[in-house]
Amino acid sequence: MSFTSLDLIDGLLRALESIGYKNATPIQKQAIPAVLAGRDLLAAAQTGTGKTAAFALPLLQRLALEGEQAAPNHIRCLVLVPTRELADQVFQSFQTYGFHLPLRSAVAYGGVPMEPQLVKLRKGVDVLVATPGRLLDLHRKGAIEFAQLQALVLDEADRMLDLGFAEDLDLLFSVLPAQRQTLLFSATMPEQIRQMASQLLRDPLTVQASAPNTTARTVRQSVFTTDKRHKPELFLHLMRKEGWGQVLVFVKTRKGVEHLVGLLQDEGVSADSIHGDKAQHARIKALKRFKANDVQVLVATDVAARGLDIEALPLVVNFDLPTVAEDYIHRIGRTGRAGAEGEAISLVCADEVDLLRAVEKLIGSVLPRQEEAGFEADHRVPSTGAAAAPAARPAAKAARGGAKPAKAAKPAAPVRDDTPRPAGGFGGLKEEMPPKEKPRSRGPMYGARGGSPGAGTGAAGRAGGRGSSAGAGGAGGGKVVVTATRGAKSTARAAGRAAAHAKPGGRGNKR
Repeated sequence: MSFTSLDLIDGLLRALESIGYKNATPIQKQAIPAVLAGRDLLAAAQTGTGKTAAFALPLLQRLALEGEQAAPNHIRCLVLVPTRELADQVFQSFQTYGFHLPLRSAVAYGGVPMEPQLVKLRKGVDVLVATPGRLLDLHRKGAIEFAQLQALVLDEADRMLDLGFAEDLDLLFSVLPAQRQTLLFSATMPEQIRQMASQLLRDPLTVQASAPNTTARTVRQSVFTTDKRHKPELFLHLMRKEGWGQVLVFVKTRKGVEHLVGLLQDEGVSADSIHGDKAQHARIKALKRFKANDVQVLVATDVAARGLDIEALPLVVNFDLPTVAEDYIHRIGRTGRAGAEGEAISLVCADEVDLLRAVEKLIGSVLPRQEEAGFEADHRVPSTGAAAAPAARPAAKAARGGAKPAKAAKPAAPVRDDTPRPAGGFGGLKEEMPPKEKPRSRGPMYGARGGSPGAGTGAAGRAGGRGSSAGAGGAGGGKVVVTATRGAKSTARAAGRAAAHAKPGGRGNKR
């Protein structure tokens, strides 16, 4: 279905044409008419399927056609998001789609000075994209009034609940007008989201463009089993062997992120990081460098699992599996976006078998496994399915994974109930709050004692034979370890690794 058939106004169609958008995605085809009609909406779709345009386009049209202007310090549409990176991305989308419309938009999040945000709000804003904590700070200062608010969007609502700050969310909803249009968009729909919807939405239309908790069929998924201490070397080996270009890598802990970045840089690989301990300006700079292809490898915690839209990103690597299975879907959703082909590789050790089992149960598929010669696991990763996964092809040609999305049933359109919703709410948020790097569900942490993979800092095979790692699990505060001294069994792996370290440059080919 083309956008012209969705009754969008000329200014929006011109903007869509300028960026090459012609046909609406399934979530857009279902959501745009409902939002234009003023319906509350509970919408689920895989990440990368166009959720932002599904709510941004119709809301911009409604705001433009009403002709009302926002009074000083007032906002007409509020979009709440869980992370700063997602706030920036959604804000840029609103600016792009609304380029030909006489509307003002702004973005507000923490980690940066508040004064520039105050200046924009004084003039009044039609669309404000914000993280909840900074929004509440601005409201307490009297910089935001909600009397003119017509629409509220909760984007990545499941991630907001993951943060677990019920008090802040209740406070926020208590100051918003009860009469408003409310839209909940999320890639996963756990029971908590449905409970949230029952309290915040009025006679909502439920839109489900894909089966819940499914991964995109355009993403090839596979698992490499190995021992925990061999993960860094295996990553470097695969990067050189397969000629990887840009890679987004997810590591469980912030310290682990920085240690892996240091290891890669020591090996001549251009790498940068994003995590909650990093200043916001540094996070923005790292993302810009990666998008500009100035950095080959971006290493991040789950703070980057949502809101990163990187054009044609070919590969995501789970250096560590996430402690919350749903985050796997969001992580690998950074690749294979908008119908493009992508690949997701997970490096899995025996300690992560419960996490792997949880992921496979969630997506309804046993991921194909393989081992790389010279990096076989001393501690075998137990089987996670009734039958062993089929033999996997090499990483660059791994079998497609994930369950085939079920065709969504077309929901009925009941008569709208005009009964006011309660002013109070459900759940809570704190401003962006990069998630504390500790498990949020049952399952082994990264390392047997408190999530630390080891104390050493040396890299095997580095030039000059620089230090070996101690490898004492639990003592390293989340560091990634490359162990230089091995037992007799590991001697057999030397030939495989020697070839990897012998290749000059160590950067891989950029694509």
